[in-house]
Amino acid sequence: MREEILRIAEDYNKSVIQRVNELLEIDATMYTNLGSDSTKADKQEVKKKSRIIYRAIKDLDLETGKLLLQHQDGY
Repeated sequence: MREEILRIAEDYNKSVIQRVNELLEIDATMYTNLGSDSTKADKQEVKKKSRIIYRAIKDLDLETGKLLLQHQDGY
C-alpha cells in the first residue's frame, strides 16, 4: 500500500490535483469496503493507511493535507 501511495504522489506526469484525487479515491474505497462486520482491528488499519495517504497529500498540498490530518485527529 505504501509503495502505491508513493508511486501516485511522485507521478510528476500528473498535476497535483490529479494525484491528490487519486489518493483520496483510494482512501474512499478503503472506507467504503468497511462494513458492519468489520472488526475494530480492520477499522484501525484503515485509519492508519488513511494517515499515510493524508501525509502524502500534505507533501503535495500543505493546506489540504493539514485539514485532513486535523479532521482525522478529531475522531
